[in-house]
Amino acid sequence: MRRAALVFVVALAVACAGGRSADGEPAAKSPADIAVPRTPTAAAASLKRVERALRAPTTRPADLPRLGWEQQNAYRALTAHADWLRGVLAKLPADVQPIVTANDRAGRDLAALGGEGPRPRQLPDWNIVSPLPVEVLRSYYGEAEAATGIPWAYFASIHLVETRLGRIRGTSTAGAQGPMQLIPETWARYGQGDINDNHDAILAAGRLLQANGAPGDISRALFRYNNSERYVDAVQAYAQLMLSDERAFLGYYQWQVYSATTKGTFVLPEGYPNKAARRVTPASG
Repeated sequence: MRRAALVFVVALAVACAGGRSADGEPAAKSPADIAVPRTPTAAAASLKRVERALRAPTTRPADLPRLGWEQQNAYRALTAHADWLRGVLAKLPADVQPIVTANDRAGRDLAALGGEGPRPRQLPDWNIVSPLPVEVLRSYYGEAEAATGIPWAYFASIHLVETRLGRIRGTSTAGAQGPMQLIPETWARYGQGDINDNHDAILAAGRLLQANGAPGDISRALFRYNNSERYVDAVQAYAQLMLSDERAFLGYYQWQVYSATTKGTFVLPEGYPNKAARRVTPASG
């Protein structure tokens, strides 16, 4: 068993081409340029458009970054405003309602984990790097599925929750390391290669899950991965959405690293700390 403190810090923050996108919106150069919805009506409109566009095969690849950033911000807004959900769902078409319900529940579960303890005063001691290309990550998840029988989306979901698909390089307060956040003792038993390598870490996570009952009892295996029912529910929610429509991964792939401190919430760009974090909410946000 391992305990991933990184996911708690990431979840705490829940409280690129030029011109215009295909839907006429100005192209954003960075996630910090994307506005967070300020009303339930705005959140519903954003989620209806974004969730459908992410799943549409006709969506241009150049539009995916902005869509993913908008998606993440809409769910950040929902998590911060618990009273919005009913109104948002009432404004959504039937095909989008279960998608939003599942993503919102996962965000709330992770926010509850991240809300344990006071906000830190300083930004985390992490390096934020670019994720590997979509097709490379998807091949790694597929390799882990072939080796264990565990559906690929569970590896993608753990990877997303733990380190935003490998964007975060840092050691947790419990000593967990690498893109799948495994403690050294666990790595010594299940790992082969380099704990900081995405491919090697994903395959090690598969061995760990398999040893604890997956794929037959994936809930038990996930609980052994991180001793929290909220964690289990969140990972399963994201995984099931990706299994329902693989293009859901294209949105999650764009999700960024946010960190909440007593000075506000910041987005940590790829290249941080050499590239400055950008504050997106004030100290009270």
